[in-house]
Amino acid sequence: MATLTVPASVPAIADDCEQLRKAFQGWGTNEALIISILGHRDAAQRRAIRKAYAETYGEELLRSITDEISGDFERAVILWTLDPAERDAVLANEGAKKWQPGSPVLVEIACARGSGQLFAVRQAYHDRFKRSLEEDVAAHVTGDFRKLLVPLVSAYRYEGPEVNTRLAHSEAKILHEKIEHKAYGDDEIIRILTTRSKAQLLATFNNYNDSFGHPITKDLKADPKDEFLKTLRAVIRCLTCPDRYFEKVLRLAIAGNGTDESSLNRVITTRAEVDLKHIKEAYQKRNSVPLEKAIAGDTSGDYESMLLALLGKE
Repeated sequence: MATLTVPASVPAIADDCEQLRKAFQGWGTNEALIISILGHRDAAQRRAIRKAYAETYGEELLRSITDEISGDFERAVILWTLDPAERDAVLANEGAKKWQPGSPVLVEIACARGSGQLFAVRQAYHDRFKRSLEEDVAAHVTGDFRKLLVPLVSAYRYEGPEVNTRLAHSEAKILHEKIEHKAYGDDEIIRILTTRSKAQLLATFNNYNDSFGHPITKDLKADPKDEFLKTLRAVIRCLTCPDRYFEKVLRLAIAGNGTDESSLNRVITTRAEVDLKHIKEAYQKRNSVPLEKAIAGDTSGDYESMLLALLGKE
């Protein structure tokens, strides 16, 4: 479930645009006003605001934002204001261009979105970058990672509930055999992970656990430092338990000496309208601390206020 809160009575689009324009003008930017509007509007409302703002003032809303605010706060507001498919296209482009072994962004977009959503991301990528996502992934990613990630971002999985139990049993055996022989980049592993429906894969992984006495992800920890194994585990978790996957991303982003603002921004802006409530619950259960409290302790100022607004703070 989403954490985004939208007022019961939403002002007219023209009023929102006028208030945003006032927030940008004058001697100082009214950051609180920006958050109170954009941080409490859903995707369709933000899309309408962007369109009306450009028509009224002859300037893109995103340009006004980047002219007036900066840093992590700017990044969070910009990502949030983008249409979901456009946001994922921007993140995927950055993920491809800055790719290095173990980078999670492309896996998250390919595996934690529905088939229709991923297709919309590929269309948005065409429109924005005048290239395909697949060709950019192929150009920047190498080795077994490319072998895995190109079909992942190209996938259009069946989304029905039907499961073939006989197939789940046979493919669990195939996966176990390949993993046992450390053939992690084998074509059969790639084929199963990149083509089967999420329901079918869940049945296969459950069969693996029942047949061999432990989860497939445990067998994919043979070498904890192996980034390809880490990527395979991320694929499986994003496909089968995204709330627990993203809980861990947030936990690692907050833990330690420094905050990983990039991961905070990515998870909160992409999941606030999807399942951030479930992720919050998973975080509370795992860490015995509310996610809001953890983020408030690791961030400050307008950036903190924006993230907390997306987490559901009124």
